[in-house]
Amino acid sequence: MWDSHPHRPERVALVHDFLLDLRGAERVFEVMCDLWPQADVFTAVYDPVGTEGRFSHRPINTSFLQRLKPTARSFRSLLPAYPLAMESFDLSAYDLVISSSSAWSHLVLVDEPTIHVCYCHNPFRYAWNARTETLQRASFYTRPALGMVLSRWRQRDWIAAQRVDRYIANSETTRRRIGRYYSRDSAVVYPPVEIRRFAPGPVGDYYLVLSELMPHKRIDVAVEAFNRLRRPLVIVGDGPDARRLRRLAGPTVSFAGRVSDARAAELLSGCRALVVTATEEFGIAAVEAQAAGRPVIALAEGGVWETVVEGETGTFYDVSDPDALAGRVAAFDPLAIDPAACVANCERFDVSRFMRELSDVVAETREAAGGAARAYQDSVFVP
Repeated sequence: MWDSHPHRPERVALVHDFLLDLRGAERVFEVMCDLWPQADVFTAVYDPVGTEGRFSHRPINTSFLQRLKPTARSFRSLLPAYPLAMESFDLSAYDLVISSSSAWSHLVLVDEPTIHVCYCHNPFRYAWNARTETLQRASFYTRPALGMVLSRWRQRDWIAAQRVDRYIANSETTRRRIGRYYSRDSAVVYPPVEIRRFAPGPVGDYYLVLSELMPHKRIDVAVEAFNRLRRPLVIVGDGPDARRLRRLAGPTVSFAGRVSDARAAELLSGCRALVVTATEEFGIAAVEAQAAGRPVIALAEGGVWETVVEGETGTFYDVSDPDALAGRVAAFDPLAIDPAACVANCERFDVSRFMRELSDVVAETREAAGGAARAYQDSVFVP
């Protein structure tokens, strides 16, 4: 970035939607914090316990919503307030703002000289690509009000997207959505995966789901498929859909809840295959499974097309339906997949590659902004 004070250190702010638990987006943001260790961190709400103390070594600036002490279970009830919470941050002191957004952090307001780069995990799902499903799940009485909230959100979201200087997408799927919903171009930088945390090991007889238990993840498709197959399925994760899924589960389906990183790595290395039922924008778990030497059985949509190689590191089923998944599981032999091929395929998603590529895009954006500023000064201040 061109700076009228070239000897002053650049002031950087990192912004994330919320820091309440550790999902894929929070793990990406953790690496971003390592990349800019002196940056100030902003987020709407923060829970040091839910995030396992990963961010407790640095000050966290939160919004007025922090007073309500929301948790990973309750924060969604505050949905209409998050845009205002993000716009309330004073970022006027910063030269560079990098937002990590799957919902609302890209709404932050910055001063004209400040560069704003957004690493986008996905445009806000419930307002855009999952709007119809969201309204269908709402009750008859709340649907009209929710529809108005989402419509206003889309207007505000689109306007905010025009203020961002540069978008970076986490996959080709997200890049297309940014273009469709925001009319913005974006570069693709795949998320970082701690592939050295995983290693192949002895394989058991169970299949594995590793996911947040949300309705849009469609874990019920896996539950019903494995009920019919009568094969062991272990589901790792927690979320609002957990109770319903437990009611659907037959005797071969078990729930492990949230587990430690070490236990997740152990379960991944021991499973016959990881089952992915959602349309993931990227899908870090699919890469982690391959790092553990295990194949992936995934719905043929979204980011898995970019991370899984048919017949070499996994396979796909075409329709989000229990029969389609059951048929693919029955026909696919996970033990015929070479663990070494899985490990080799995921090398392209390691942390060092992410840090290098993200730094390069930010530097390009700063240089472009600096060139524009210098050209403007040359045109105005003619000697």
